[in-house]
Amino acid sequence: MNRKKFLHSLAAASTFLGLPFTSLGKGNGERIRQALIDQQQDITGSMVGFSTSPIAKVRIGMLGLGNRGKTLTQMLYWLLDNDKAEIVAVSDLLEKNVDQVLEGLKAHQQKRPKVYAKGEDDWKKLVERDDIDLLIIATPWRLHTPMALYGMEQGKHVASEVPIAYTLEDCYKLIRTAEATKRHCMMIENCCYNDEELFVLNMIQEGVFGDVSHAEGAYIHDLRKHMLSDDYYQGQWRIQHHRNRDGNFYTTHGIGPISNYLNIGHGDNFTTLTSMSSREKSLSDAAKRVGSPYTDIKCGDMNTTLIKTSLGKTVMLQFDVHTGSPYSRINKVVGTGAIHAGYPGRLYIDDPDELKYWGHNWLPDERYQEYRQEYRHPMIKKLKKISENYKHGHGGMDFIMIYRLITCLNQGVALDQTVYDSIIWSAITPLSEISVADNSQSVDFPDFTGGTWKKARDLEIMRILS
Repeated sequence: MNRKKFLHSLAAASTFLGLPFTSLGKGNGERIRQALIDQQQDITGSMVGFSTSPIAKVRIGMLGLGNRGKTLTQMLYWLLDNDKAEIVAVSDLLEKNVDQVLEGLKAHQQKRPKVYAKGEDDWKKLVERDDIDLLIIATPWRLHTPMALYGMEQGKHVASEVPIAYTLEDCYKLIRTAEATKRHCMMIENCCYNDEELFVLNMIQEGVFGDVSHAEGAYIHDLRKHMLSDDYYQGQWRIQHHRNRDGNFYTTHGIGPISNYLNIGHGDNFTTLTSMSSREKSLSDAAKRVGSPYTDIKCGDMNTTLIKTSLGKTVMLQFDVHTGSPYSRINKVVGTGAIHAGYPGRLYIDDPDELKYWGHNWLPDERYQEYRQEYRHPMIKKLKKISENYKHGHGGMDFIMIYRLITCLNQGVALDQTVYDSIIWSAITPLSEISVADNSQSVDFPDFTGGTWKKARDLEIMRILS
């Protein structure tokens, strides 16, 4: 294909992949498949293992100081106290958010951050500063990609809240921009750093699970009260996605840890996906009860997405924020040597030494806790004393995530996740929407890595940083 024709095909594919899939109707599978093939042609995979020179003190710009932004700022306190980082500037539209963050920072750094809060586009002035190394993005979803793109174009490393993108067009834009600018672009998925997920990962790495063949994850979390209130999601922005789209909108809490379990991008890759949504009932009923005008909900109460890998492993991923189901990320892993399931944590060991526990039974909790202690991830052990003071960050995992991000930049080593990991985990959302809109037809999963997934390599999250 000559360059003119290639660029034309990219433009056509970009336009097509930016459309809302719920409006495409059925029978678009071949058009989408070709569009995805066209988009993949110039991805190099050059950000695998990428690192920059060490940054002794990481200078940070915070974009968004709402619920997540405040928490992430608090997770930086230890790093600020120990001169590993400094918050140079902050941006938010609400004065109360800015005031709360600045008040909290007084005890942890002498210099008051510069504030950018004069309108919708004031954040760009923050990004354009020449004294910022890293942008942390914790704004509503629609801003994640444009802020990340502009940040990299201005020479900044980027760490974005989830999801980093929710259209395939934006997925490709982020990869190309990261490769062109040679800037880190990482989605900060905190569940990868939770004690249970790291314990399971360490057991897999140590061979306890044998050959893993299947994993299950989820985001099951009753968010009706939050979505129907103006206090939590300012302007009720989150429910708007549920009014206009149908699929799995919050994939990464489940798929991030699972991708580590299955070595996705490190010797295996997702190849096909199919997705199905139930009917919608619970969120619209709740909206009617509280007198909300938002009763026209398109997204089903439960979405179930199935994914297959190149090596024949399978994944089930579920999404339900409409019903009163108790919180769960499922966190199930099935191997030839062991099986784990979360919420509550349970373990089965397929070993003659554990024969007395066979017969459709999980190990007794006492024995389970022994395994938890024996195989606790070295990262958790190392940071236990520090992280105990930051338990309000989702039980400590937020602190560990931020500690790892800043420490990697301090030491000039590759981050735990690449831009390709971030995109693979986020792309499940638009791919699920394609499948749901096309009567749950199977969709090819793009290779977002430029073929680099084929080379087996160690997981960065297993490193012990000094």
